Amino acid sequence: MPRPILATIHVDSLKHNLALAKAQSPGARAWGVLKANGYGHGLERAMRGFAEADGLALVEVDYAVRLRELGWTKPILLLEGFFDPQDIDTMAEHGLQAAVHCNEQLAWLEAAQERLSARGVRFDLHLKMNSGMNRLGFMPQAYAAAHARLSAISCVASITMITHFANADDTEHPLLPIAEQVRRFEAGTAGLAGARSLSNSAGVLLHQKTLRNDWIRPGIMLYGGTPGGATAEQFGLQPGMTLSSEIIGVQEIADGELVGYGSRFQAQGKMRIGVVACGYADGYPRHAPLGTPVLVDGVRTRLVGRVSMDMLTVDLTDLPQAKVGSKVVLWGRGNPIDEVATAAGTIGYELMCALAPRVPVVEG
Repeated sequence: MPRPILATIHVDSLKHNLALAKAQSPGARAWGVLKANGYGHGLERAMRGFAEADGLALVEVDYAVRLRELGWTKPILLLEGFFDPQDIDTMAEHGLQAAVHCNEQLAWLEAAQERLSARGVRFDLHLKMNSGMNRLGFMPQAYAAAHARLSAISCVASITMITHFANADDTEHPLLPIAEQVRRFEAGTAGLAGARSLSNSAGVLLHQKTLRNDWIRPGIMLYGGTPGGATAEQFGLQPGMTLSSEIIGVQEIADGELVGYGSRFQAQGKMRIGVVACGYADGYPRHAPLGTPVLVDGVRTRLVGRVSMDMLTVDLTDLPQAKVGSKVVLWGRGNPIDEVATAAGTIGYELMCALAPRVPVVEG
């Protein structure tokens, strides 16, 4: 028999979450963001889950090509653009769109425009503004010049104006509230023609009434995670992934006994300890602390002791029915991934993306 750990991908939930995102932003078209192998859910499964998206967005050029090979015919957007001039030819061959965020990319396009135009190649491009995130993009005061330069390239068919929010999940952020980034975007794009794309998941969920979008770019919400503001369930989102396993051993320990590497947990009275076939080599966070929620036979309990490579231990003291073979949900349906992530001092994105290759993945 195989080791009992399993990741179940709920394609029906991906479809549900996309429909919710589109309903939150009526009139806007939606990119289904599936970077990092569909946030760990698998490229092909995410593609099917987002079949009703207006396009798919990711950062990996090779994965974009793979989407075409899998049969995706609608737009594909490279969110970080192209990484060297050769990628421009790949874009032309497979009909890819791309973000443009720096002068180097502009220069590569200018150098390629004559031969591309001779072949009839025309790109839909997305000019990125750095409105305060300070990762990629042109500063607001340089944006109009970049827009003019991009517009003059003969192989450019259209320009969508985009930016990315640093704190859309925190409307009261003291240093860079979303309103300030919107103000900078409006100032930098004043008088410029083109569609607009501002909203990530937090923008869609928390600011849909105040942001004007022609395209939205939901990511984490499509997989049943939330960027903040409320729980995924309160937003009506459904988990896209359930990581499950089983109890493979039970220990009856006395008051004062210690559990796990480093002897970090000491029993306060008699306890039943369940050993679960899941560890950090499966993608479960090693730093998850005492009290991290775990579901055993549908009942909520807690992690105790340090997570090891292949196993973790849970408190079964108040679950007398639990035994070897009892079903365990590490995150997903019944045990929200955001609660597990918050307990571990991280975010649901990381847990999804960290799912290890050795974990079998099925649909269900």
